[in-house]
Amino acid sequence: MSLTLRTISREQHLAYIQSLPSASHMQVPAWADVKAEWRSENLGWFDERTGELVGVGLVLYRQLPKIKRYLAYLPEGPVINWYAPNLTDWLEPMLAHLKQQGAFSVKMGPPVIIRRWEAISIKAGIQSPDVKRLRDIEADFIEPRAFEVADKLRRMGWQQGEDGGAGFGDVQPRYVYQVPLANRSLEEVHKNFNQLWRRNIKKAEKAGVEVVQGGYHDLEEWQRLYEITAVRDHFRPRPLSYFQRMWSALNTEDPNRMRLYFARHNGVNLSAATMLIVGGHVWYSYGASDNIGREFRPSNAMQWRMLRDAYALGATVYDLRGISDSLDETDHLFGLIQFKVGTGGQAAEYLGEWDFPLNKLLHKALDIYMSRR
Repeated sequence: MSLTLRTISREQHLAYIQSLPSASHMQVPAWADVKAEWRSENLGWFDERTGELVGVGLVLYRQLPKIKRYLAYLPEGPVINWYAPNLTDWLEPMLAHLKQQGAFSVKMGPPVIIRRWEAISIKAGIQSPDVKRLRDIEADFIEPRAFEVADKLRRMGWQQGEDGGAGFGDVQPRYVYQVPLANRSLEEVHKNFNQLWRRNIKKAEKAGVEVVQGGYHDLEEWQRLYEITAVRDHFRPRPLSYFQRMWSALNTEDPNRMRLYFARHNGVNLSAATMLIVGGHVWYSYGASDNIGREFRPSNAMQWRMLRDAYALGATVYDLRGISDSLDETDHLFGLIQFKVGTGGQAAEYLGEWDFPLNKLLHKALDIYMSRR
């Protein structure tokens, strides 16, 4: 297939995403409005023979201080046929185009999964003294074509980025935790939860915890819980304006793109979460909880409700997003993987993020600048 690449309209981009079973929420046109501090462009790949749109990419451009050169970033994209034998024919025109646009370096995140580990294998790994990382456990599923993709990228001059670990910064997580929903009943999904999860869901029910959906006007209450969480877990919280922008941008594009949930007890909100939906892929995106009322297990109740809602939407996967690959119980992120493994489900490893330095000197300068931050 001969391909041509050009800038497309947001409408064309969105129509293409809507024709797919799913795509990353960071590759929908409205994500550009969420990331308002970046300049953006919608790219389209066309089959020269038929003129049909066969792939899209949302590019975010971040300008270097003082000079008109840009880092071009395609988070969890582009949305192309990654297993195409002629992968160079897809990526070469993209690099040429981005260079023309003033990019000195390109960063992308192929949405390609290499390995999956079932919860049962991870639990066994946690109990084994020899296992320190997910990679030390034999995977339950390996995608051989993913290794071919990685080989092709290396041969083209792409460099594999530093492992983003749990991805709690601007780098996207390489390891995520997912609950597959396709061809499974809700009973099966519930049965796959570990004992503690099932007990906690029951405990929350008995205590009268109710889970409700919120709207734009409830984002201030979300922010209150989120800032409590930031203090407790030692991270820098995003401002309220970020979530307001996210809500407005995503739900203007599709009224069911972003949802907000609260778990409350006696009218007091104890935990909250945001959920994102693109086709059959549903993400638990941000979570927050108060320091009080934890004995009522509001977070378990809320996840169970979100999972059921995802199922009712016809989702094929409920994605709990980033985990660290460390299985060391003394690691500060260990509790996170433990919480997510309780849902049954699977850990998945993506190919990670890849860089192409179009200008080696500026790319190196950026690396040094980022490492000092």
